[in-house]
Amino acid sequence: MTRHGWSAARIALALYPFGAAAAAVNVFFASLLFSWIGWPVATTGWSIGLGCVIGVPATWYFARHIRHLMDVAE
Repeated sequence: MTRHGWSAARIALALYPFGAAAAAVNVFFASLLFSWIGWPVATTGWSIGLGCVIGVPATWYFARHIRHLMDVAE
């Protein structure tokens, strides 16, 4: 069985900006929640930096899921 369409790596590269941005927003909102118990609120730079790091595995797993759905659909 040959795969048609994009590979998981190509899908991940295309979706990485969205995954990193979503992770950055989630990091910032999590820091706001933790500020209620005395933790500091993350700055914009820290949120973007952690979002870029967390976005890599999150986007990779999502791309693999999308590739799996494409395979099942065939």
